[in-house]
Amino acid sequence: MLNRVFQLFKIARRLSTSGAIETINQIYTLPFVINTFFNLISIGSEKKALNNKKLPGEKLCIALEGMGTTFIKLGQFLATRPDIIGEDLAKNLEKLQDKLPAFDTYEAKKIIRKEVGESQFKNILELSEPIAAASIAQVHIAKIKNENENNQVAIKILRPNIEKLFNEELDALMLFAYIIENTFSKAKRLKLVEVIYLLREITNVEMDLRFEAAAANELYENTKNDKGFNVPKIYWNYTSKKVLTLDKVDGISIREQEKLQENGIELKMLAENLIQHFLRQAIRDGFFHGDMHQGNLFVDEKGNIIPVDFGIMGRLDKNNRKFLAEILFGFIQRDYVKVAEVHFKAGLVPQNASKEEFAQALRSVGEPIFGQTIKDISGGNLLAQLFEITEKFNMPTQTPLLLLQKTMVVVEGVSRKLYPETNIWEVSRPILEDWIKDVKSPKATIDTAIHTSAEILKRIPDFPDLMDKANYALQLMAEGKLNLGTRSDKNLEIEQMKLKNFRNNLIITFFGIVILALLVF
Repeated sequence: MLNRVFQLFKIARRLSTSGAIETINQIYTLPFVINTFFNLISIGSEKKALNNKKLPGEKLCIALEGMGTTFIKLGQFLATRPDIIGEDLAKNLEKLQDKLPAFDTYEAKKIIRKEVGESQFKNILELSEPIAAASIAQVHIAKIKNENENNQVAIKILRPNIEKLFNEELDALMLFAYIIENTFSKAKRLKLVEVIYLLREITNVEMDLRFEAAAANELYENTKNDKGFNVPKIYWNYTSKKVLTLDKVDGISIREQEKLQENGIELKMLAENLIQHFLRQAIRDGFFHGDMHQGNLFVDEKGNIIPVDFGIMGRLDKNNRKFLAEILFGFIQRDYVKVAEVHFKAGLVPQNASKEEFAQALRSVGEPIFGQTIKDISGGNLLAQLFEITEKFNMPTQTPLLLLQKTMVVVEGVSRKLYPETNIWEVSRPILEDWIKDVKSPKATIDTAIHTSAEILKRIPDFPDLMDKANYALQLMAEGKLNLGTRSDKNLEIEQMKLKNFRNNLIITFFGIVILALLVF
């Protein structure tokens, strides 16, 4: 309990001296009580002066970068939640630089030895100084002996004690969020406790490098036969929770266009390949790289695209992939009635909505886009506008589709920097057509029927029991004891109960100290 309060006190001082609170006040006017609290807690410390010529969002980025790992990750997470902080601030926070000074190579060697074991560590023949350092991990180049061969690899190593530091600071921030939510009624709609909780869940997965290794391995298996796209190989015997080892990338950053052209790489073809590979991953495999910005993409001498950093991946189920392909293809054909029918068939829009009105709303999105020049048409922006329209028809937002939309915008942006005249729709058409043909082919229909029949036959012995359970559930619903409309996250509920108990203990302790002081003095 005391550790949480101590951490909260330290964080409050850092917030007040970094310029973050002053900047937030320029964007949203904070309540007088909060401003007074931060002014009091910063007494005796020097406040960091930020460049007033910069926009508030840019200044907030600088302030968060100066506060370290937890706040860089918080800013990056909030950049994905424009529903909470607004579109403009979300776009500014996307510019956060996830860079920190590297830790010592001697410390890195100690971590590797402990993680992979002494015998494997002896097979690391060379280890460079760090070539890149971010808030959670840093990367070294190494030469390893693997199956009687010497391989050039990249080794990613978590920062020492980063998990402990991150979770302690987030525990304190969660307490602060809980106090804000319960003090100011307007703050409840922001669900600050839930935001911090989700950030902790996501980043704790990111801090286990075995998950990133598994993601890279799955992407490798999915794309190993795709010409022009090479995922680095994972070395599992040199990989653990804190260490990830994969092939060293020999290539040129996709942002270095002059070097690419000097090496005979055709930029138009590269731009088209990038879009098509991304769509294959999303629509064919349902598993895509969710962070395909320029810094994570390299090109080898043969023109193959090589992705790195597999911490953020997206996944779509088969139905979402099918509906996504049909929706995009429907827009290409400008068949808005068909697109509306797909939405209703998928259950994405309530059945009591008007199909004709929804088709009209879709036309209002599609026609202005097709009225633009080729270089201005964006599939990602189309999806963004589509989500805005569907919200008006009470369509629930799906997180995987939002990640897909954001990634599509990034991929299109990278492609257009390579070749500004890239026709997104013409490039996308063959991938979408192939997928639709595959899912609607006689073979696919027969396979689906066989699979469905097999599942039904498998469940026949359980049918009487299922009927009993269904009958019992209906009885509970009739008595008002079961509400299917509410969804609960037990872990989040437990966390909120802990915070409530902590608050009560804090109040009791405070009054205890006051009473004791009155008795003594």
